[in-house]
Amino acid sequence: MIAAESSRCPAWFITLVLLSLLVLAASSSGRNRSNPCIDGSYDHEGRTCCLCGAGLHLEEHCTANLQIGKCKTCPKETYSSHPNYQESCEPCTSCSQPNANLEVDEPCTPARNARCRCKKNHYCSSNIKPCIICNPCKVCDDGIKVACTANSDTVCNEKNEEDNKVGIIIGIIVSMLVIGLAVGLACLWKRRRDRKRRHPVELTDFNGPEEQSQFLRAPVVDLQPHLPDIAEVIGWRDMEGVAMRSTIPNAAIEACQMNHPGNIQEATLELLKIWVEKNGREASRKLVQILQRSRKRDTAEKVMDILSRPNNNPA
Repeated sequence: MIAAESSRCPAWFITLVLLSLLVLAASSSGRNRSNPCIDGSYDHEGRTCCLCGAGLHLEEHCTANLQIGKCKTCPKETYSSHPNYQESCEPCTSCSQPNANLEVDEPCTPARNARCRCKKNHYCSSNIKPCIICNPCKVCDDGIKVACTANSDTVCNEKNEEDNKVGIIIGIIVSMLVIGLAVGLACLWKRRRDRKRRHPVELTDFNGPEEQSQFLRAPVVDLQPHLPDIAEVIGWRDMEGVAMRSTIPNAAIEACQMNHPGNIQEATLELLKIWVEKNGREASRKLVQILQRSRKRDTAEKVMDILSRPNNNPA
């Protein structure tokens, strides 16, 4: 009898478990029948329609209560990441904007937007996510202290102060050498220019046989009757050169120009008169010699022709 009672206990227990399962199944079925929309619902024209799932967009609304309308997969390069009843999907984020320095981390799918990341050797300095623009990492000449990451720039080693001092000293020395060289060249040029002004072309009598063959030998004659003709042949520029080589003061040369503004011929004639007065009896010979030494042989020959005309009286 005791054995019979013990055999009936498992039957009671099994029956209780089965009844509980039936109640739970009926409750769940009732809930599903009351709201069959798995992803949620929305109201349209007095009806409750089911939302389209992620990766889909709505093409047509439902025609009966608690039904799903016509949904369609998002086209390429678009997505919808949540259940919705939108008639179009969102455009995918582009990782190829010019100068943004981005690349694709995760590609775009119908149910998920694309994710971008900084290119190699670039970092994002903004706290806004996702990053819009990435900057190039700093290049360190003295070594890297902290490497560049996706969110932080490179930290370089601090420059050695001794190296900085050496660089500054070298820079100062080079600058001083350059300045010294420039000053030296300027002084040398000025010294040569002053020497030329203080020591005009030396005039000789060309007594040697070689010099006699190379240079014209002008007669010593009185230049006064020929001054207008000689001034016309020489011209202002050559006459100015002759005067400067004969240590005629610059003030006297400039005065000739100022006394005859716009009349070069008269200015040349006045300067020639001053030069002749300074050189005296040997003026004719010295004039031809200076012109030849100034590589004005054609002009010297023309002066010689004037001096060789008949009725020239020796000075």
